[in-house]
Amino acid sequence: MPLKQTIRKWASTGSVCVFLTISGVIAGIDISQAATPQHGLAMHGELKYPADFTHFDYVNPDAPKGGVFRQSALGSYDSLNPFIIKGVPASGIGLIYDTLLEASSDEHFSKYGLLAKTVTLADDNSWVEFELNPAAKFHDGHPVTAEDVIFTFTTLMKDGRPFYRAYYADIAEITQDGDHKIRFNFKTTENGELPLIIGQIPILPAHYWKDKDFTRTTLDAPLGSGPYKVGKIDSGRSITYTRNPDYWAKDLPLNRGRYNFDEIIYDYYRDSTVALEAFKAGDLNFRRENSSKFWATAYNSPAVKDGRIIKEEIRHQNPTGMQAFIFNLRRDTFKDIRVRKALNLAFDFEWTNKNLFYGAYHRTNSYFSNSELASSGLPSADELKLLEPFRDQLDPALFTTPFELVKTKGDGKNRQQLRQASKLLKEAGWNVVDGKRVDTSGKPVTIEMLMYDSTFERVVNPIRKNLERLGITLNLRVVDTTQYINRLRSFDFDMTTTVIGQSNNPGNEQREFWHSEYANKPDSSNYIGIQNPVVDALVEKVITAKDRTSLITATRALDRVLLSGYYLIPQWNLPAFRVAYWHQLKHPENNPPYSLATDTWWSEEK
Repeated sequence: MPLKQTIRKWASTGSVCVFLTISGVIAGIDISQAATPQHGLAMHGELKYPADFTHFDYVNPDAPKGGVFRQSALGSYDSLNPFIIKGVPASGIGLIYDTLLEASSDEHFSKYGLLAKTVTLADDNSWVEFELNPAAKFHDGHPVTAEDVIFTFTTLMKDGRPFYRAYYADIAEITQDGDHKIRFNFKTTENGELPLIIGQIPILPAHYWKDKDFTRTTLDAPLGSGPYKVGKIDSGRSITYTRNPDYWAKDLPLNRGRYNFDEIIYDYYRDSTVALEAFKAGDLNFRRENSSKFWATAYNSPAVKDGRIIKEEIRHQNPTGMQAFIFNLRRDTFKDIRVRKALNLAFDFEWTNKNLFYGAYHRTNSYFSNSELASSGLPSADELKLLEPFRDQLDPALFTTPFELVKTKGDGKNRQQLRQASKLLKEAGWNVVDGKRVDTSGKPVTIEMLMYDSTFERVVNPIRKNLERLGITLNLRVVDTTQYINRLRSFDFDMTTTVIGQSNNPGNEQREFWHSEYANKPDSSNYIGIQNPVVDALVEKVITAKDRTSLITATRALDRVLLSGYYLIPQWNLPAFRVAYWHQLKHPENNPPYSLATDTWWSEEK
């Protein structure tokens, strides 16, 4: 008699940092797929790849196996458990795990069965059912069963990072039918992305964790079912992942041409300058470059000139999200919007881009930059339908004036902007006394900028000097990555730089980014501390959007409200991956539009 097990109502306290990357989604799955077992799910439209596909189009199906892929990470690590609040997990740990579904990198949001042999979606989107591949097994040979799926979700909802409780808040219960079928029943039929994002969670082995404390950090190599195992562990300094020759899914079509390196190694360095020198010396063979200065000036070694090191900009079609100096609204310093507007005026992007970045970047003017989700001009008629109910709670200018960030000539002569900033500060009650700006209590204004990479100081120095001209002291505080992560998790900062990444398909993760419920929950991604009922309402509109058109409308409306709050100082973006690698590494000729896809690279090292 088949086992029937039900897990009911998870607690809904918490938020998430998605494991590996947060993959947002579109609302409104094509219901032509409904109620029939499928080989995958598409968020909208049809799956690109049929059930009998042989490999993804962007891979080299005949890529050779072997060699080493070696790159840097900054700081250190002290844990191999990435699912909990405690500790700093090792880079790349996701390589040891499999998920129920696997995304392709050349579709907006489509997923294909990995651990799941088939997936069935109710025609009213009230449940989704996964049938596990009977060949699926963990590295110790133990089969992957429905028990493991249930254990994973219940454990992460109870003891995992708060993100999981936010991301999967609309799951009502799980039912198990035998060893290989699991059904997730939903609280609502309007969360269109939920069936797909359930497929994103790495499945954990219940038998491995039954006598271990999941809530503790550990440097013991955990058990997974993925293409790699944890190999050599040099605590805090390096970690090596070794390809599993007995990987159960190595011959599945979605894995053909992928996971080609015998070893993937992350070496840790204290800062990016040291890591760059290690790369040029041949200690590393791959580097993703985030510094425009380094990109323009540092790759001048003989190895670059003679072609042993290859520099390449690989264009992509991903939203570049929002990289910014963010304010911690939990601090009284930043509660007045006039203060936040004034601090925005102290950042001269045009001068910075010209003199520090070699003109490499575009100014970021949307939380969803480089995508059709970004707002522009005045609100459309459909956007107004969403915004009108909140007109009394919004800045009137949102309805009448297109949002624009201040622009300068880039010559360093920004007195006009600083005069405007000074006026706003005075209106907020911040006056100048003996050359120092004082707040409403008469206390001199001092702000700490928290950083973990000293090479970023040169970027902060110009805004620091402009703030000095306004009578404000900006102190730079550089800490190691462990301290930085812990302080960010506990919201112990005044200002910092961060990237709020976005996908082409925003969804449930927006709750944790912006919703009031997560403003004061440690380890949530609402780092800014936004508590705005209009934002809360629009986040739900994004999550429950019925189709692509309504998703775009809701996201643009949300974008406008976030921009009008001046919760941060937008920085810059580049719609390309800047990579440098030694010539032994190769990649397919056609890169997918939505990923760097280093899992498709290979080595021709002799």
